[in-house]
Amino acid sequence: QVQLVESGGGLVQAGGSLRLSCAASGRTAGSIIMGWFRQAPGKEREFVAAITWSGGNTYYSDSVKGRSTISRDNAKNTVYLQMNSLKPEDTAVYYCAAATVVTPVAAAYNYWGQGTQVTVSS
Repeated sequence: QVQLVESGGGLVQAGGSLRLSCAASGRTAGSIIMGWFRQAPGKEREFVAAITWSGGNTYYSDSVKGRSTISRDNAKNTVYLQMNSLKPEDTAVYYCAAATVVTPVAAAYNYWGQGTQVTVSS
């Protein structure tokens, strides 16, 4: 079973940058993609970005496209989310997750971290 631990969140001014990290204790059999999701108070969890372990194919939501970059270090079993030009609407708890299928649907992801808070002040 995979254990995921997020880090790198914090308080940042609008226009600033953050790099989130997701450390995995191991890659479960069949897990082909790692995704980042976020959830603000009173709102549903939404897809942010994802990357495949094997080919490094990347996927982004329209909300962060052009401002964020997802990457991975297979040797370290770690996935990163570099976020630039942050906006107040980016404020949320950010979660990393693993899935066995390429999809932006949160319910399809099998493993989840506990989340890291990102707060963007205006």
